[in-house]
This record gives sequence, C-alpha cells and structure tokens, in this order.
Amino acid sequence: MTRTLRALVYGDVDLNLIDGSAVWAQSTVQALSRAGCRTRLVLKAPVETGRLTDPLAGLPGVTVVRPYEEHLVPGQGAHPLSPFQASQLLARLDAEEPCDLLVLRGRRLVKQIVGDGAFDGRIWAYLTDIPQSPADMTEEARADLARIAAASRQLLCQTEELRCFLEAWVPEACGRSVLCPPAVPEPGFPVPDRSGLHGPVRLVYTGKFAPRWNTLPMTRLPAMLAERGIRTELHTVGDKIHTDPGHPGFDTAMAEALRTTPEVVHHGGVPRDEAMRLAADCDLGLGWRHASLDASLELSTKVLEFGSLGLPVVLNRTPAHEALLGADYPLFVPGSATLADAADAVSLAVRDTAARHLAADRCAAAAREYTMEAAAARWRGHLDRAFPAAPAAVTGRARPLRVGVAGHDLKFLTRLLDHLGALPGLDVRIDAWPALARHDAAASRELAAWADVVVVEWCGPAAIWYSRHKRRGSRLIVRLHRFELDAGYPRQVDVDAVDRVVCVSPYYARATRDRTGWPAAKITTIGNWVDVDQLDRPKAPGARHRLGMIGIAPSRKRLDLGLDVLEALRARDRRWHLSVKSKPPWEYWWIWNKPEERAHYDAVLRRMQTSPLLEGAVVFDEFGPDVPNWLRRVGHVLSTSDDESFHLSPAEGMASGAVPALLPWPGADEIYDRRWIHDTPQAMADAVAGLAEQDDWQSAGAAAREQVREGFSLERVAREWTQLLVSG
Repeated sequence: MTRTLRALVYGDVDLNLIDGSAVWAQSTVQALSRAGCRTRLVLKAPVETGRLTDPLAGLPGVTVVRPYEEHLVPGQGAHPLSPFQASQLLARLDAEEPCDLLVLRGRRLVKQIVGDGAFDGRIWAYLTDIPQSPADMTEEARADLARIAAASRQLLCQTEELRCFLEAWVPEACGRSVLCPPAVPEPGFPVPDRSGLHGPVRLVYTGKFAPRWNTLPMTRLPAMLAERGIRTELHTVGDKIHTDPGHPGFDTAMAEALRTTPEVVHHGGVPRDEAMRLAADCDLGLGWRHASLDASLELSTKVLEFGSLGLPVVLNRTPAHEALLGADYPLFVPGSATLADAADAVSLAVRDTAARHLAADRCAAAAREYTMEAAAARWRGHLDRAFPAAPAAVTGRARPLRVGVAGHDLKFLTRLLDHLGALPGLDVRIDAWPALARHDAAASRELAAWADVVVVEWCGPAAIWYSRHKRRGSRLIVRLHRFELDAGYPRQVDVDAVDRVVCVSPYYARATRDRTGWPAAKITTIGNWVDVDQLDRPKAPGARHRLGMIGIAPSRKRLDLGLDVLEALRARDRRWHLSVKSKPPWEYWWIWNKPEERAHYDAVLRRMQTSPLLEGAVVFDEFGPDVPNWLRRVGHVLSTSDDESFHLSPAEGMASGAVPALLPWPGADEIYDRRWIHDTPQAMADAVAGLAEQDDWQSAGAAAREQVREGFSLERVAREWTQLLVSG
C-alpha cells in the first residue's frame, strides 16, 4: 500500500456495552490505524462511557464520529441508529470525504447498505450473524448473502471454517472471502507468575451475560466446587445482560446472581485494558458454553485474551477448539457440557499442576497468532492486494490508460481483471460475448474506438473481429490457449493488426509459431495466474490419503488413468480415496454428442461399479468455484491428461499444499518441476505411496507451494500483464 487509504468503520453494535462485537469495532480501528489507514469510526449510539472509545483518542489518523453529539442526525439520541439511518449517514459522510473502503459488521445493516447501493465495490463486510449450519441456511438467507457478496469488495471471515462454509453455500463469496480473525492487544503490564494458585482459587469470566454462554450456571460453580473441597471465587467483568424471549426471567435472575452470590465478585463494565488486568490477577478463565454453540464457526475473543495473559481456560471440546489448542488439551468440557462437567475440568486444573501448566502454555501459544500487530499485518496484506500501486509507466499520463477486454469466456481472467481494475492509472472495460461467435457489434465497435489497448481472451471469433476493427493508434493483444489451433481460427486473424499473441506455456508458444507462421517477435508466454493466498489453507484431517482431480471432461483428461493410480494405491492401503470435482461429461453437449466420448465414460463408470478395489473409493463433488475449500481435503492432485496447454489444477493443488503428480503430457516439464512428473500411472502411484510419512508429505507439499508462488502467483502474473499493457 503506497498511498494513504481512507476507511469508514461502522458496526451495528453499541460501544457502551462491552462484548465481543463492541470489542471488534475497537480492535478493527486500532489494526487499521497500525496498517496506515485514515480511519473514521462512526458510533451507533451516544457515548455514555468512553471505555471503548477513549483508547482510540490520539491514534494516528483515527477520528471518532459521534452522530448525535455532532448533530449529524436529528433527535437527542434516545435510540441507537437504525440500519436505514446508518446507511443514510454513511452516504453523507462519504459524499463529504470519499472513503476507499467501508468496513461493516451486522448482516441486517449490510443488507440495508447493499440495498441502497451507494457503496457497491467498496464494502468490506464482517459477517458473523449468519446461518452457520446447513439446517439454518434458508434460500432467503442464501439470496441475501449472495447479494451482499456481489456488492462487496471483500467478505471478512473470522475463521477458516466460517469462510469455507460461506463459500460452499454462496458461490458469489468465492474469491472475495478473506480471513480476519479477532485481535488481542498485547498486555500493557507485566503478566503475573502462574506457578501457584490464589487461595481461594480465582475463576474469571469477561463478556456478555447470556443464557447460552452459561453465565448463570457459572455463578453456581463455586458452591459445587466447595462440595468437592475446593474453595473458589468467580470474578466477572461486563455490563451487558441479555433479555432473551426464549428464557423469560433470565436477565432478572442473572443480575440477582451477580449481586447476591457470596462467592461472585462482579466488577461491572470496565475498559478493556482494566478487564485484562483483572483477569490477569486470576487463576483460571471460563469459556464454557451451552452445547448448542458447539457447532459455531466463530472464535472466542475471550479465550484468546485469557491466553495472552497466560491463563488456562476451561472450554467446550469442539472441532474449532481442538484445531486451536490440540485434541489433547486437558481442560475441555465434554459434549454434555453440564455444570458438573465444568466442575470436573476446574477440579483437574486445580489439583493437577502439570495439566494446568500444559493448558496455560497451549492458550498462550494460540494467542500469539492473534496479536494486534498480527492483525495489522493481515490488514496491510489485504489492502496491498486490493489497492495495488500504480505502474510507473502510467503515473505521469494525462488520463488513465484505457484497457478493453473482450471474449466469450473470461473465467481464466477473473482475479487478474480485479487486479487490473484496481490499478490507479488504468481504466478497464469489458465486452462480454454471450457465446463464442455471438456479440453486440455496436458495443464492440464502441470499445474498439475507446480503448488504447484491447485484450482478447481466446484466439477465436472475437480475435478475428477485433483484428479487423482495430482503431489506428491502439494496440491489440490476443491470448491463445490450445483449442484455437485445432479449430483453425488463427488463420482468419489479421495478424498484422495484432501487436502481441500471449500463450500460456512455452510449448504452445512454439506450436503457435510453427503452425501459423506468425512472427516469433509477436509471440510471448505468460502463464496462468494462481491465487496462492486464497488457496493456501490448512489441510483437513485425512487429506494425506486423498487424491484429487479437477475436471474430467473430455476423455483426454483420462480419468481412467487416475483410476489406475487409485487401484495401485488401494492394493497396498485401503485408506486411499479419489475425489473428483467436475461437471459430468453429459452436461457438455459438444462432448456428449460424440459416440467415442460416451463409450469412454461408459467404460469408466462400469469399472468403478465392478472393481473390488474401487468400490466406495471414488467421490464425485459438485462443480463450482469453491476450489480452495475443496482442496483442503486433498493431499495429492493428479494430472493424467493426454494433452494440456497449461493445466491449472496441479498448480492450484500445489498452492494448497497438495503434492502434484503428472503424467508427461507435451510441455508439462516446461511448466512443472520434473520431480512431479512420472512416466506411467504405476510410477505415479509409487511416488505417491513413497510419501507415506506425514512429515515427508508435508515437506513435499511445502516445496510445491513455494514453486507455484514463485512461478505463477497472481501478484507475479499480474505484474507481467501490467508491464505488457503499459509498454506502449
């Protein structure tokens, strides 16, 4: 990020009440400030206590906007801003000082702002109050999220699990979802020594008081522990007591318990720094919740805060917590999550010093990944990718360089177009042809007359048309993949009008030169881009024994050879499986109309039904853009094709940390390291089986990831394309 960006931040949260959502607003502003943004935080309600806003005073570039106090909205602030009022106010503030990004929290709020349409393409939406299970994902909710995703620049996801769930249900979220986990400030005071315990033992809970957060049962923990001979007191911090229609009387009972329970020391609402000081002077944090929250895809901020203080935490055993702290973490409360279960965990922590210290070490190690500086670095990375620096060749131009992009299928350009469109000094417009040889001629003529540079994707009818309608003084760049050579389209292109032909591999650059006779000086090679940052995600359990293939149509993709590899592996170890992510061949009319294609797939499907080694071992997954999510379950990506121009799927697999295995199709060794290329399916199976140890497999995956980052990262390929576009 080379220029100072301007951010507006608004959450549908009341910063007078301390809970995770209010702390999010404070942390986001702090992280954006450290990342170099000029940031305006707009408050939802008048400030009655500065516990969360006072620490923001004096931060570089930070302004707190107080709508009622500054008379930006009518009335005296008797009610917090509604989503409609917030949307109108944010639009006014943007008109006075335009923002580069609008960071929002709250689904109802974001839906309103998307509906009003003033911030399309600038919204960075932080969504937690969304359905987090298939049972809750209604069609209405999915449609709402699709509209939000389409209007957003980025969707900020608290955890990898939430990101993957969102992408699986909302295809529009794919490629737009980035991780933005909670941030925990570094303690501004010495953390006490934890070699011993207070007498009585001090338990601590900070945050909101709500039925499913088990805050009322927590107040009964000291009495139950006393029956076991363990003296404790519970320290509580917070002032937000939920009123829950599903639990009538909870708020009254909760307030009474905090006020009258002898072993409960209630500190009320205090600034975050003071809350951390109070917690630091305790012995054991409580993050125990009702079992109905075990499926949550969110990460508890309080667990991370306690960890930063060296506190061990009692919390539910869930997949997310096991991933954070390890399956052998000693202070998990089992699935039943009863009061007695929580008392058992506390008893273990008190009586078993080794277990308590192990838990404290695990919590501290986990918290180190979520510091405020780590959050700022994460924001800097997101902002650098979303707002790339201007190319030197266009910074001095009187007007932006006009770039037109035309073609019938732009799927291989999506993220590249996002990058080019974000570059200062470039103005990008699209001429999207609805079919290979069908277009709006008037729109194409308008683009040809407007553009300084036209990029045509695929050397087909669009390339032919633009080569015959090129404006004098403009430049024409055509990208050729593979099928175009066999289809004969290049012969119809007026190559004298073409400035550059971009091929995706050296092999096809030579083939293009040899088969067309075009001047070698016009032909260059730029590989396909791979969004390494999106694909680089933690592997799911069991990934090491799962092969993956992306795309199995037409028959030259050779699924049959992939089955050869799988059979050879399963003859040694039945843990091996194959996942296939592809449209079925019968959904491509141009494939299914050919008898030889149908015969190939008939034989393959019969083989899967009759081979004892293949029974139950092949899974067909739905075709879609959620490839990064799908690749989390894949440890080895196969490329068994007869012929490819580039074959993106091995590179995507490599970016995910999967180990690639390729057969030697023509040109493969000019794109991929010979280490990954094998002469036969049997040799491929032997190489895969040779990575039997977890460390060997992970080491190979890391090497593959580094190779694709160096060779085909989106950043590198975008730089090559930018240079080509601006090199006049």
